[in-house]
Amino acid sequence: MDASSEPPRVTPSEPGGLLDVLGVAAALLDANGRILLWSPQAQDLFGWTAEEALGRYAAKLLVREEHVGLVLDLFANVMGGSGPWAGVFPVRHKDGGTRLIEFRNMRLQDAHGGFYALGIATDVGVLRGVERDLALSVRLVAQSPIGLAVFDPELRFVLVNPALERINGLPAEHHLGRTVRETLPFLDTDDVEDVMRRVLATGTPRLDHFTTGRTPADPDHDHSWLVSYYRLDDPAGRVIGLATSVLDVTESRRAATEAAKTRRRLVLIAEASARIGTTLGLDQTARELADLVVPELADVAAVDVLDSVLEPRTNTGPVTGPATFRALAVRATRPGAAVRAADPPGEIAKYDANRLVTRSVRTGRPVLVARVREADLPGIARDDAGAALLAEAGLHSYLAVPLTARGEVLGALDLKRTDNPLPFDEDDVILAGELAARAAVCIDNARWYQSQRNAALTLQRHLLPRPPPHAVGLRIAYRYQPAAAVSEAGGDWFDAITLTDDRTALVVGDVMGHGINAAAAMGQLRTATRTLAGLDLDPAQVLRHLDRTTAGLDDTIATCVYAVFDPRRRQCRIALAGHLPPALVRPTDPPELLTLPTGTPLGVGDVAFRTTTLDLRPGDRLLLYTDGLVETRDQPIDARLDLLLDLLTGPPLALEATTDHLLTALRHPDDQDDVALLIAEVT
Repeated sequence: MDASSEPPRVTPSEPGGLLDVLGVAAALLDANGRILLWSPQAQDLFGWTAEEALGRYAAKLLVREEHVGLVLDLFANVMGGSGPWAGVFPVRHKDGGTRLIEFRNMRLQDAHGGFYALGIATDVGVLRGVERDLALSVRLVAQSPIGLAVFDPELRFVLVNPALERINGLPAEHHLGRTVRETLPFLDTDDVEDVMRRVLATGTPRLDHFTTGRTPADPDHDHSWLVSYYRLDDPAGRVIGLATSVLDVTESRRAATEAAKTRRRLVLIAEASARIGTTLGLDQTARELADLVVPELADVAAVDVLDSVLEPRTNTGPVTGPATFRALAVRATRPGAAVRAADPPGEIAKYDANRLVTRSVRTGRPVLVARVREADLPGIARDDAGAALLAEAGLHSYLAVPLTARGEVLGALDLKRTDNPLPFDEDDVILAGELAARAAVCIDNARWYQSQRNAALTLQRHLLPRPPPHAVGLRIAYRYQPAAAVSEAGGDWFDAITLTDDRTALVVGDVMGHGINAAAAMGQLRTATRTLAGLDLDPAQVLRHLDRTTAGLDDTIATCVYAVFDPRRRQCRIALAGHLPPALVRPTDPPELLTLPTGTPLGVGDVAFRTTTLDLRPGDRLLLYTDGLVETRDQPIDARLDLLLDLLTGPPLALEATTDHLLTALRHPDDQDDVALLIAEVT
């Protein structure tokens, strides 16, 4: 006989279950209606003990006077063979009250042809409660949109509702009698069964256990579910199985994921406003863009500009044919082959029209390769070696976005994914385009600023004097140092002018402000100063005329120190116009700042200037400088002037070495102002 055809093995079990909940009573009557058998449940239901009930007529014991005739007729029908009777009847309880009891009465026959009546009964209230619970459970299970299942203690399906049939894509008959592993092998059945066994063993429910997988309902796509597990116990506390509820949260999770992505995009766009364009440095702006998009948007990012846009500002027009790029920044989540495949910052590369980044700048539109194939690599990489490196890095998705500002394409943002398993999608294209547009404006501002600054510096250097001519009785050293790259060109200048009678005029001035306007104003004042110097005027008179000239320049204010050295008298006549005092260094005395009438800046107007005469000896040094040498934002000017004097103390260095020493000690790479420095030594 086949093992599967053997009858199931029956083993004794503890009492308990639905019958105990109902408290079903049983009584056996003879053909005359006397009670022969009386169950303990009958005592519980009616109040009479077996000793009190046995041998008595049931109708007299349990039925009120007005109902006796009806009961006897019903009893006669059952005993006469009309069939069983079922219904609800009021019964007298021992305590004198009346109970509504549901009966099932049927005739029994013994081996000798004798007849008996078997009555089973239960309280109507209890029965109706169980019926309601059962009906509710059945309807809920059948109509619930949540998948529901019941398992036996061996974790085999014994009930599956229609919702779970739809979720799993299998009819109920393909579940019943089988385990989850046998029914849904696509799932992580080890995890599922482990959770089920723990709940079955401990009785502690496991709520909203998140799981993902695929079922026959949709075998090509992953779904997400929240599954809750509950152990089922009967009223006696025996474990009879396990119930599960399954809620498909694929759409809500997808919506939550999209909402989270949207929030991250908004945060990234907000960060772009704060993190991109913090300076007017072109390279720094490109690095800020690359740092922002890695790793939030890409695993590797490169920022390249068209080499043509770095020329003096002109609209380059649309790109046609090959394009020449200058790499500004490369950023990656980690070093490796993908970084080696990129153009190093500062390098210039020319790419054919069929390269995807060239197509992007030529059309002014993003180029997306959501899933990169081997055949796509030559259009992405700079050369064959680069294509091999990208293949090694695992490049699987690519996006190039043009950097467009004010209608002009400046370059491209090049994005690659190697570690992030998701391909770029249309949302990524929109986000990258938004970031690129914001960055492009900053890059355009940076290159515009760079162009203007270069022009200002060129003008300024052109207007500054060439190496000064030989001055009788003087050795002269000078330095001009522009501000840091993040700041505008300034209006500082110096000059050494040969006058009659072997005299030399020494000039240091500072036009307030930055940029090409300050440089142009500086050029005008320097020219006016040289013209006035040729008239042999007193220094105070020169400053008075310069004051009028400055007042005629729109919104221009300047400071100036003007000194005339006479080698025959060994005297220096000096006047200040709102300028910092010169420093005097004598071989035998400590360095000092000259105490001179400060005057007011040029351009204020109607203020007298005063000339002071200073005797000089061989070896004396006169130091003229602009405020960029000593002023800082974090230290008081007096402390900085004291530091200047300290640096001038001690054995004197050569003039050129002195200028370099002062600039090195007093200036910082990120200083926001330019500086002019002139040192004259009496010979």
